[in-house]
Amino acid sequence: MRIETNSRLSCLFTFLGITLISIQSSFVEAVAEFRDGTLILPYVLVGEELYSVELVLADNRDPLELSVGSYYRYADLASAPINSAFFEGNVLSIPLLRFQDVSYKIQLDYIADESVFRLLEPISTLTNSTDGVLCAYLNNTTNNQPSLKLTSTSQWSCTGDTRILSANGIPDHTVGTFPNANNPHAISEQAVSAEFTLAPRKTSNAIEFGGPNVVGYILNGVKVDAGTAGTCNDSGGNCSLAGGTGSWSIEALGQSHFDFGDDSNHAHVQPGGVYHYHGVPEGFVDKRGGSASKMTLIGWAADGFPIYSRYGYSIAGQSNSNIRKMLPSYRLIDSVSNERPPVSVYSLGTFSQDWVYEEGLGDLDECNGRWGVTPEFPQGIYHYYATDKYPYFQRCVRGEVNSNLSTGAGNGAPGRPRPPPRN
Repeated sequence: MRIETNSRLSCLFTFLGITLISIQSSFVEAVAEFRDGTLILPYVLVGEELYSVELVLADNRDPLELSVGSYYRYADLASAPINSAFFEGNVLSIPLLRFQDVSYKIQLDYIADESVFRLLEPISTLTNSTDGVLCAYLNNTTNNQPSLKLTSTSQWSCTGDTRILSANGIPDHTVGTFPNANNPHAISEQAVSAEFTLAPRKTSNAIEFGGPNVVGYILNGVKVDAGTAGTCNDSGGNCSLAGGTGSWSIEALGQSHFDFGDDSNHAHVQPGGVYHYHGVPEGFVDKRGGSASKMTLIGWAADGFPIYSRYGYSIAGQSNSNIRKMLPSYRLIDSVSNERPPVSVYSLGTFSQDWVYEEGLGDLDECNGRWGVTPEFPQGIYHYYATDKYPYFQRCVRGEVNSNLSTGAGNGAPGRPRPPPRN
């Protein structure tokens, strides 16, 4: 039995006695997923018609078999996003299926006489490869600013399975005044040499990074370092922005008690002249043409996954969903430790320990990242965000970091497992 493509699925569903429903597609995730014995296909293109389909896995069948469960047809004006499944001939092609944090590509053959789908060929596992994305990024920017006369250089290349950065750590955009009253250091050239895998692999654990373990670099060769060395003791009577006075870690952003002398790029200068970012690098985002209407790739994390500036798709797996600001999933603690410096002096948010991760509160995980499609990775990839709220940049990584890879001068071994949040 053979039916014309644009009506075959409709005839199949009519045969099964299921009522056709037309709806809008605004709030549906585009990526297929397998859940509780059901293959959920949010978008299936059949000729010019667009459907949402659920296929039910048959018990104890070898080879694997699926039958049509519920389905509906979208309104005529609905458009098929990238990664939509499509039905052509007797073959249902699913370009992107997510299951347990792994992406797959599968094809199913419809057996009309039995009204079932069977695997047409072995399931393909999709690997995360960043090869070919910004592999020839080159920056050579002359600065003529009151605080910066040095030329900014950064060069990215890809060879074998490695992404390579060579840079001098000088920013390529307008900076604030350095030295200043709260930051006594001038910007100076650095010897930045870093390597990242081109095939990043997401793990189940978050590994804490920061300080000497560089969590990532912006494309201009300036490092990301959201935390600070500043600390206070329990009473709050002894605090130092250089650290060493207690266990309460002072935040650079989001608090008003301490001034780290940062500029409009949420950056300042460490001893030794290292200019670095604590939050969204505004000048660089502007230079990259960043706006509220698109995603902007701004750097690479230590594990090889990309870093984007604050905006992402409102639905992670749907490239035709609206663009909006990504919301972190951290909130202020409910109860304050008796050992904390007094809130009457140091308001909540002053210290890193004032924040706790709550899964599902926002769009992002504990490392300020998520899996989803991006303009550079239409099949989806795990990626991080620089955000307007805490933690501003990722403080941990979710991918494997090769200990043989250098992530910058002064870098030590990979970080330690992230401790559970305090509340």
